[in-house]
Amino acid sequence: MANIAIVGAGLIGRSWSIVFARAGHEVSFWDPVQEALPAARDFIAARLPELAEAGLLGGATPEAVLARLHPAATLEDAVGGAVWVQENGPERLDEKRALFARMDAVAAPETILASSTSTIRASLFSEGLAGAARCLVAHPVNPPYLVPIVELSPAPWTAPEVVERARALMQGAGMVAATLKREIDGFLLNRLQAALIAEALFLVEEGYADPADIDATVKDGLGLRWSFMGPFETIDLNAPGGLADYCARYGGPFREMLAGSKVPSWGEALVGRLHAERRAALPMDQHGARQTWRDRRLMALLAHKRDAAEKANRAEGSGG
Repeated sequence: MANIAIVGAGLIGRSWSIVFARAGHEVSFWDPVQEALPAARDFIAARLPELAEAGLLGGATPEAVLARLHPAATLEDAVGGAVWVQENGPERLDEKRALFARMDAVAAPETILASSTSTIRASLFSEGLAGAARCLVAHPVNPPYLVPIVELSPAPWTAPEVVERARALMQGAGMVAATLKREIDGFLLNRLQAALIAEALFLVEEGYADPADIDATVKDGLGLRWSFMGPFETIDLNAPGGLADYCARYGGPFREMLAGSKVPSWGEALVGRLHAERRAALPMDQHGARQTWRDRRLMALLAHKRDAAEKANRAEGSGG
């Protein structure tokens, strides 16, 4: 087990702390606002029993996981001795550049410096650093202790060995690592998500469907398949001759379909209408409770997927 440093103890930093601590790592966490440290520990302590009940602590007890978490008085205390630093600061380039310069100056040469950023390419905050070759993006999905994908996006100068170590560490912590071959804005998940959201907005703005029916189409249609396989496997299984057959059948119609779409306005009228409809369906005083409901459903789905995979592996091992 390794020593992990969490820099920034907000929602994502707290979530990463759970990921690493339940995997058996010792975790030091630091935030420039010292009051955030006890708040982070309280947040984690409140969620561990529910994760244990769902079987999502890897067999550890909440007490054992909590004992692996150590608040740090300074950044230097947190980073010293760590093999991996997960940065979770504000989404502002100037602050990230300053923070990475500071971490690069105090971390051991072999320590990997990773950012949770969802919008800033690694090259933008690591360029010119002495340790630029050990920097990369490790972008999670909120909350990472329930959604296991993590996007590894190296800068052009990130060492291949660093990427391999990052994949191994993440996989050992129960995460699913998706590695980008080169940098692109939005990485993978947000680009895929943006395409779907843009089309959903277009369909509403042009009067083709109401928001509730679009949500239902994803929730009770596409989302069911996408919860256990991706788009390429989906189309491969949706035609008798596999992926090539699917593309031959639907490539032309899809090109025509997308040619008729356009970028939605994201304008005040459209956003205001959508927000009003959401508030009619879910008043803001119920928003937090619905987030809790979402997380519990994610726990149940994650536990189901884990159990199903274990049963399949046992069946394959027994020849059944």
